[in-house]
Amino acid sequence: MLVFCLIGAAVFLGAQWITKTGLFKIPGVVYYDESLDESEKELLSSIFTENVVLDKDVTIKAEYSLERPTEQDGAYVYNIYVPVTDFYSADTNIDVDNAENLFADAYQMDVYYKMIPVDELSFSDKLLSLNGHYYLDEFDKGAAYRVIDFESETFEDEIRPLVDETLARKFPEKDTVLTFAQTGVTALSRGMNEKLYQVGDAKYFAEKIGDYLSSFDLTHTSNESSFSDYADAHNICSDTRFIDTLTAIGLDVVELTGNHNQDCGDEDAENTIDIYHENQIKIVGGGKTAEEAAVPLELTEKGTGIAMLAYNLSTGGATIDNTPGANQYYEENAVAEINAAKERGDFVIIDVQYYECSAYASEYEDATCDRADSAAGDQVGFFRHLIDLGADMVVGTSAHQPQTYELFEDGVIYYGLGNLFFDQVWWPGTTRSLVLAHYFYNGKLLQTKVVPTEYDANMQTAIMENPEWYIQRLLNVRP
Repeated sequence: MLVFCLIGAAVFLGAQWITKTGLFKIPGVVYYDESLDESEKELLSSIFTENVVLDKDVTIKAEYSLERPTEQDGAYVYNIYVPVTDFYSADTNIDVDNAENLFADAYQMDVYYKMIPVDELSFSDKLLSLNGHYYLDEFDKGAAYRVIDFESETFEDEIRPLVDETLARKFPEKDTVLTFAQTGVTALSRGMNEKLYQVGDAKYFAEKIGDYLSSFDLTHTSNESSFSDYADAHNICSDTRFIDTLTAIGLDVVELTGNHNQDCGDEDAENTIDIYHENQIKIVGGGKTAEEAAVPLELTEKGTGIAMLAYNLSTGGATIDNTPGANQYYEENAVAEINAAKERGDFVIIDVQYYECSAYASEYEDATCDRADSAAGDQVGFFRHLIDLGADMVVGTSAHQPQTYELFEDGVIYYGLGNLFFDQVWWPGTTRSLVLAHYFYNGKLLQTKVVPTEYDANMQTAIMENPEWYIQRLLNVRP
């Protein structure tokens, strides 16, 4: 009996030795491809230690891709690198044939840039499009995606449980990035009323810009004219059908700091506010009474809190009693409202209806009003003072022609956004505006893309083609 037991044991162990199973099993081996850099090898080695015994071999590789890979077994987006340049650059795009080239040279077609991890992206750098794709608009293009790939027969069973916690990273995505478009002066009035009588449909004015502006989570404009049955070709009053222009751009927030909202009388100004409420459009910087006009607007979406404060300063139209009008600027109110917003952890945007530049009267290009000091008063000093008080961003919403912009201390200032919708087609400067396309992630401003627009003699607003020259013109006169 003992002999048979020994023979059986020998056969059993021999079979294990031949098949490399059981006591003689050879554990799986981890192969690190040369495509991995040293930091990646170090990280992976901290996971696949000598105490980890695998059933099957695994080969680990890495590569850069210009397109975000689709989810598949064994592939992880380990990091995302985006191209940025100087905040004051007018460049908007770089073109490359493959992702590796992005890291080989800091110059591409005379555009200086650097590649940074997306989690280091800040509004003080300027994000560039890559091959015409803007990462914060598309997320699956516009960046170099560093992908680590595991080739293993047992990936799901033994590799994924080991690496998921370390490599399954979260990056900004469409459902986590809050997009917010701020636009300039809207005055759907005078010649626009006359044009509306001709075309019959108020959506006409938004045909070329509506899809873009309505694509944002939030869209803002500063509307200076109230809806009125008395609107005509000569007054700053809006035909009531113009609400369709505003809904066509997906308007979520209307600013009422303008100096013409009372032109049609108190009753129309109040009725206009009711129309906004009926269309679920939030109001800031104005109201039916001084108390109502002074209420800040708190916006909370996708993990980001934004406090919008909006003031009228020295342009008329402010309410100082129980009549409708704009929110007058008082220093003590601003300080209290900024401090309250900062205590909540909100990002603070202050919009200001300031004095206007009056050098528009030219049939030719006139850059006078590009400057931040082109109007009465100390605009530069006042706007910078608001940053000193704690604002993160200050935006001028009274300029009928776009003005320059700058970084200041820990904030950013856009001195004037120009006309989004108006009838001033006779001066080149007043046909233009800047859309500030803000991108927020977890309460942080990742980026503001400056998007110039212009309207033609037909008063249809569109995104400006080849805007680099115009952006450079504005940057040339920054304070």
